[in-house]
Amino acid sequence: MARGIGYHRCSFENDTRITDLSKQRRSSYGWLIVAVAALGIFVSGPGQSHTFSVFLVHIQADLGISATSIASAYAFATLAAAFGLPWMGRLVDRLGPRRMLLVVTMLLGLACLAFGAAAGYLWLAVGFAALRFLGQGSLMLNCSNLVSHWFERRRGFALSLMSIGFAVSMAVHPPLSQWLIDTVGWRQAWFWLGASTWLLMLPPVLFLVHDRPELLGLAPDGGAVPRTPDGAASAAAASVEASAEQGLTLREALATGTFWILCAGLFGLSMLVTSLHFFQVSILTTQGLSEAAAARIFPLSALVMVIVIPLVGRALDRFPTHRVFAFGLVVMVVSLISAAQVHDLGTALIYAVAFGVNNGCTMTFFSYMWPRYFGRKHLGSIQGMGQMIGIFGASLGPLPLGIAFDLLGSYRETLMLLALYPAGCAIAALFLRAPPQMSAKKS
Repeated sequence: MARGIGYHRCSFENDTRITDLSKQRRSSYGWLIVAVAALGIFVSGPGQSHTFSVFLVHIQADLGISATSIASAYAFATLAAAFGLPWMGRLVDRLGPRRMLLVVTMLLGLACLAFGAAAGYLWLAVGFAALRFLGQGSLMLNCSNLVSHWFERRRGFALSLMSIGFAVSMAVHPPLSQWLIDTVGWRQAWFWLGASTWLLMLPPVLFLVHDRPELLGLAPDGGAVPRTPDGAASAAAASVEASAEQGLTLREALATGTFWILCAGLFGLSMLVTSLHFFQVSILTTQGLSEAAAARIFPLSALVMVIVIPLVGRALDRFPTHRVFAFGLVVMVVSLISAAQVHDLGTALIYAVAFGVNNGCTMTFFSYMWPRYFGRKHLGSIQGMGQMIGIFGASLGPLPLGIAFDLLGSYRETLMLLALYPAGCAIAALFLRAPPQMSAKKS
């Protein structure tokens, strides 16, 4: 009898340990979602500017198209991709990020294959548009939407870890693409980029991704949904479900000053970061650096970006959001002014660090701000509209500096003048508040 009681007690303790282990695994599932999302940001590489830059000379030589024509096609494609993102956001709200990640990944791979077969200017322009819409736009939108559903208190840190996938893509895709071009040619290189997109992204999305933590009986940030002793969902569980359904519609968000302050700031960050990326070598060489020294600024800024991204995420989780946003805009001001002041290696290093911090802030802000201020219920449509405005800014980014250099022969004065825009946005950011319809997490 005592032996039987001991056996049952041991069996019960083993079952409890197994149950506890299962709960522990489920409670950490959100970080697995972050890893898949970071992989998705990495896989968006074929639709990013740093990958295209390796192919442009080869495409120009093969198709006999001028650099101006390719640049025009690229600008048009970026703009067209931007205007498709609100539609993509509505699909994410309706069907969920998991289904849309599968669709977008399949289409991105096909777009890579089709781009490698480009036979003329029109085909090239359509290919640019498809890759920009699916890679830079839709894949990044779906990944940030997914992580935003899985985290609330630690959302900033989770999204910042996701964004490291972009820095890894910057480090991997250009040399990988160049190796493929040297090995099999630029057209076959796009075939292998498309195939790698499917191979890397489809299995984890199919077998690991769930749209929301509530589908696994979890709350955001990894906690288990509270239940009563008989296994029924408790009132706290109902509260968790209610928080998932909280959020403004796109129309309600558009009617708030908060939305437009965020858009003004993010538009400026996107536009000016793109300007500096596009003209960085030209700026530094016209102000006294050699081309080799100017090229070394890119990896240094990327390293700083990787270090800073998690710190920005932690800051968003710990400090008032409007102050962190204002800080990021001030860093944009510092980047522009320091770029204008470069005249030797020392001043170039100051600029490289400032611009790396700037990139880290910008990447994290674009993912974090929309769920923070407008909730999760209609997040996709709001993200789509916000990302459209940001990409529109990116498409316009190189114009002011390009026009100024043609007219003045220098970038310095224009960089100083452009710094006034983020400075004004930083002041406006101090007045950011959650809309009255939302219960603010931070003031």
